[in-house]
Amino acid sequence: MSDNSTTVTKQETLAALRNPGELYVIMSAVTKLPFVKCDEETFDDEIFLYYRAEDAKERVQELLKEKYFTAVAKLEEKQLLPFYTSLYAIGVNCLAVNYGTDTQISIQLSELVVRKNPDQLPEGKMLVENPALHLTAIYFMQEMRRQEKPQPTEELKELQEELLAHYSKGTFIMAIQEDKQIPVLKQKNGDIYQPIFTDMLEFQKFAKGQKMRTVVIPAAKIPDILVGSAKGVVINPLGVNVQLQVTRRKKQETEPAKPGADA
Repeated sequence: MSDNSTTVTKQETLAALRNPGELYVIMSAVTKLPFVKCDEETFDDEIFLYYRAEDAKERVQELLKEKYFTAVAKLEEKQLLPFYTSLYAIGVNCLAVNYGTDTQISIQLSELVVRKNPDQLPEGKMLVENPALHLTAIYFMQEMRRQEKPQPTEELKELQEELLAHYSKGTFIMAIQEDKQIPVLKQKNGDIYQPIFTDMLEFQKFAKGQKMRTVVIPAAKIPDILVGSAKGVVINPLGVNVQLQVTRRKKQETEPAKPGADA
């Protein structure tokens, strides 16, 4: 989104985003995450924020015409810093503020919130995140759910290939229950999938109210730890909910199959 507004400045917007009074975000009904769009001019991966609920609702209606299913969520003051910081984990780099109004402006996430360098973490600690995979999964699911009956369009095929490439290079969080069992999820068609998580925020959504510990595992090792009945893994089941069929290891090789959504 280009900065075509003459009525607001970047500094005013940064100050307003830190102490907005009221702030609303457009959420995807598909991923339960902020709706993300790639700007056609700048190629920024951006979310949409509004100071007025009415403006946000108008944006939801515009997106519905494009068959994107979204909703408006109000951000409370205590949520702001965790919310802004969480955007790094999903690969977002830009905030489209008041898009479609006469005060629209784009703000780079790094101008608003600066993260600690992961290399400066205490010894023995590691940051597990997969922002490129997470972002691709968001785009994949947003696009797939636009269709009443998902068809393998060129865009979906490209996103699928990109998703699988990121997955193969990823490192993930896996949950272990208190009884030392690995949790599994049964789909509507009876298929069993084992949940894995791109980051701690997604794991915490899943583990809420349960005593679980985590292990960190690279994608290459996942075929070795699949429980017997599992067809594959489901990435972030309370978020993007992308299923990957995983071929169990044969002669030191593994191959993920097509990703998909909950049946």
